[in-house]
Amino acid sequence: MYSESDLNGAVEAGILPRKTADALRNHVAAQRRTPAVDEEHFRLLTGFNDIFVAVALALLLAAISQIGAAITPAAGGLGVAVAAWFLAEYSTRRRRMALPSILLMLAFVGGVIATPVAALAAANPMLPDRIDALVMGAIALGGAAAAWAHWRRFMVPITVAAGALAIVGTAIALLVAAFPGIGDMAFPFVLLGGLGVFALAMRWDMSDTARQTRRSDVAFWLHLAAAPLIAHPIFQMLGVLDGTIGVPVAVLVLGLYVAFGLVALAIDRRALLVSSLAYVLYALYAMFVAVGAVELGAAFTGLLIGSALLTVSAFWQPMRQRVVAMLGSLGRRLPPVAATA
Repeated sequence: MYSESDLNGAVEAGILPRKTADALRNHVAAQRRTPAVDEEHFRLLTGFNDIFVAVALALLLAAISQIGAAITPAAGGLGVAVAAWFLAEYSTRRRRMALPSILLMLAFVGGVIATPVAALAAANPMLPDRIDALVMGAIALGGAAAAWAHWRRFMVPITVAAGALAIVGTAIALLVAAFPGIGDMAFPFVLLGGLGVFALAMRWDMSDTARQTRRSDVAFWLHLAAAPLIAHPIFQMLGVLDGTIGVPVAVLVLGLYVAFGLVALAIDRRALLVSSLAYVLYALYAMFVAVGAVELGAAFTGLLIGSALLTVSAFWQPMRQRVVAMLGSLGRRLPPVAATA
C-alpha cells in the first residue's frame, strides 16, 4: 500500500513523472466517485509487519519500564525515552514504518514526561497547590520540548499534535497556578486551547488542500487532538454527563452536533463528529426515555444515529458542495469538492 507521501517522494526522486502520479490519483478518484482528498488518508500501516514490530516494541518498552522502575521510579520513564529514541533511528528514519513510528514517538514523549512525574511521586513533597501546578506546567513544557526535538529529527506527523497538547497542558497548569481552586472554571480555557489547536490544524490543512504531502497527515492528527478539547468542555459546561438531562438540553446537544457536522463538511474532516458522538448518543437516549421509550431507548438511539451517520457518509460530497458553496471565497481555500479532470 502506497501513501500520498510515497507518491510525492517518487516524483521528487525522478522515478515517477508528476503527470503520471496525477493521472493515478484521478483514476482512483474516478473509480471511487469521490475526490482523493475526501478519503482523508493518513498513514497508519505500511503492512502487517508494522503490527508485528509494534507488538515487539510494546513488549520491549514495557520490560524496560518495569526493570527501570525496579531500580528507581524515575529510571523507568527515562529508560523508555532513551530506548524509544534509539529504536526510532532504525524504525522511523531508515525503515519509515508508520505504526512503530507513532508508538515510539508516544513512548519517547511519554517517557520524558513520566520521568519527573515518577521522581516527584516517589519523593512525595508537600508542595502548595500553586507550586504544584507550576511544576506540572514545567513538566508539560518539557514534553513539548521533547516533541519538538523528535519532530526535528524524525518528522512523524503525530508529533506536532503531541507537542500542541503539551503546550495546552502547560497553559492550563499556569492558569491553575495563577488562580488556585479554579476547578470547573477551567473548562472555558480548555475550550480556548482546543480552538487554538484547531486553528493550527487549519493552517496546516490550508497549506495542502490537495492532501498530497506530510502536511495533510500533520493536520489530521491536529484535528484529532483538537476535537475532544472542543467537544468535551462544551458538553461538560452544558451538564450533559452530570445526570439526567432535560429535553431542552438534549435538543441543544443535537443542534450543536449538527453545527459540528457543518464544520466537518466544510473542512472535510470527521474528527469533531467522532469526538462528540458519545454526548449525542447520551442526549438522544435521554430524549427517548423522556417520551416513554425506556426499554427500547438505546435501540432507537443506535438506529437513528447509525442511520444518520451512514447517510452523511454516503452523501458526503453532495452535502459538502452545498456547504462550501455557501462560504464564498473562503471555500476556495478548503479541499476541493470534485475531482480534477
